[in-house]
Amino acid sequence: MWTIPTLMTLARIAAIPLIVGLFYLPIETAERNLWATVMFVVFALTDWLDGYLARKLNQSSAFGAFLDPVADKFLVCASLLILVHLGRADVLVALIIIGREIAISALREWMAQIGASRSVAVHVLGKLKTMVQMVAIPFLLFDGQLFGLIDTALWGTVLIWIAGVLTVWSMVYYLQKAWPDILDHAK
Repeated sequence: MWTIPTLMTLARIAAIPLIVGLFYLPIETAERNLWATVMFVVFALTDWLDGYLARKLNQSSAFGAFLDPVADKFLVCASLLILVHLGRADVLVALIIIGREIAISALREWMAQIGASRSVAVHVLGKLKTMVQMVAIPFLLFDGQLFGLIDTALWGTVLIWIAGVLTVWSMVYYLQKAWPDILDHAK
């Protein structure tokens, strides 16, 4: 249970109060934004790294497979709540993203219980949604000019709305794939 990949996943969960706590420190806004962005990016990259290490070191586990997506969802949801609180993300897009995460997690749990988890297996659309979120969120956390060229607030807003559209699209996809199993077991 205490493998390197699992510890990295737990570190993503531990990062949440650190990132949130930054916004309550009496430091300059630009410095706080930079630190929050760097922390988010570093901890988001551990998502890729822990999966790679789990395969490379043959340290995959059922607990790690369960905890990994939970850590991702916690990190994204906490960051979205911070961004809504700061006025950098719209409540509607946050509700769409968080609501989808709850709904699809519940659907996956139910499909697993009825032996139909293949119908809601991770799809490229869900991965694309996650990738766009993982670029949009640090842009919105940074909230400034990157390299003097990129308005991260503007691009973050555009990307978070694209992520919102992909979120709905992927949810519809998963529900369509699961629908026959839902009908079979709803009787």
